[in-house]
Amino acid sequence: MGTLIVGLLVLAAVVLAVRKIIRDRKNGVGACGGNCSSCQACHFHPADKKKP
Repeated sequence: MGTLIVGLLVLAAVVLAVRKIIRDRKNGVGACGGNCSSCQACHFHPADKKKP
């Protein structure tokens, strides 16, 4: 019985996390889209890294 309850709690957490990710993407909030030239939050560019 305890395993079932814990499983349901984990499932609920996963569903809520996925739901939030989907809502964020629809609202334009999210992680990197792969276009660094138009990124407003990224200040690191691999080509700018200086080697010692």
